[in-house]
Amino acid sequence: MVDATTPTAQGKTPIAQDDTAKTAYVILAAISGCHFLNDLMQSLLAAIYPMLKAEFALSFWQIGLLTFFFQLTASLLQPVVGIVTDRHPFAWSLPIGMFATLCGLGLLASAPSYGMLLCGAGLIGIGSSVFHPEASRVTRAASGGRFGTAQSVFQVGGNFGTAAGPLLAAFIVVPFGRGSVAWFALAALIGMVILVNVSRWHIRERLAAAKRKATTNPKRLPRNRVITAVTVLLLLIFSKHVYMASMTSYYTFFLIDRFGLSTPQAQKMLFFFLAAVAVGTVIGGPVGDRIGRRTVIWVSILGVLPFTLILPYANLFWTGTLSVIIGITLASAFPAIVVFGQELMPGRVGMVAGLFFGVAFGVAGIAAAALGVVADATSIETVFSICAFLPILGLLTIFLPRRHELS
Repeated sequence: MVDATTPTAQGKTPIAQDDTAKTAYVILAAISGCHFLNDLMQSLLAAIYPMLKAEFALSFWQIGLLTFFFQLTASLLQPVVGIVTDRHPFAWSLPIGMFATLCGLGLLASAPSYGMLLCGAGLIGIGSSVFHPEASRVTRAASGGRFGTAQSVFQVGGNFGTAAGPLLAAFIVVPFGRGSVAWFALAALIGMVILVNVSRWHIRERLAAAKRKATTNPKRLPRNRVITAVTVLLLLIFSKHVYMASMTSYYTFFLIDRFGLSTPQAQKMLFFFLAAVAVGTVIGGPVGDRIGRRTVIWVSILGVLPFTLILPYANLFWTGTLSVIIGITLASAFPAIVVFGQELMPGRVGMVAGLFFGVAFGVAGIAAAALGVVADATSIETVFSICAFLPILGLLTIFLPRRHELS
């Protein structure tokens, strides 16, 4: 009979193992919750676009430029932050990133000019670039080996935060004005307190991990094979996030222009789409752990094509229905893509997360600006008709290595 205080053959007590597991679940919940707060605050930028457009008399191109500034600062810095922190871990970057987002919110709430709005958007992007690589590293450390599931839990926090932004904007910012954006600084303060404790746990966990010896050597593919696979994954991210940029930046305008909805009504429909994205994120990771991430990528990218092709020509009911289907299906890809990349390049968790999240933000930012130009020159309907063909890039999944090649 093993005493509760007697070490087992593995050098750990059953109670210690349970405590470790419980701690990991708490940390995973905490980092997902902070992802919710982080992306909630970031989503306010897109959610208040109709208000900013009216107040500052902005064109669609200028709306796209706001998204471009936000996404560009995030995309350029994220891979750099990931590479640096892989080599020189800095757990305290988590609360620092949240503080940058807080400052960006303050500027959005009080900016007297379009130039200051751009600065606020850039600060929010910087906050994102600092937060995501380290948060992804914490997620993997707390995963217990279920990397896809943990990545889904982490990402779904952000998805729900993104979905909640338009809803809160409809019920708080629209009635009380742009200055009410500053009220969300409280969310940033709460996030900073939580992330200070998460950072302390990660420091302890990293020191403990350094003392443990690796029991397995991960299989490494030839360099050229890895480069090809990463290139394919980046192209799939391009396909997914350009389409997502068309939805997050212009879906409300599409609904207002095509169906004559009010701004609050359009924002509520955007919420349903973003909530569907959150559901798809929850599904993607666990399913990828079970049946393989390559299969999930096949289904989620290429499988959404029929629905994107129909959406620009549907009536209001089917537009809402199709947008939910698209959100669920398309979103299931990203957790699988991130973990797939981490398996291709073992030991480079921060770099992979920074690269993929950074490319996602950068592609979306450039696409938002470019699609704004297209919308000004043609129409919002044309934008959605063009973007409908993007999921055809899912055919490139055939060039990804199969599951047995990575294990």
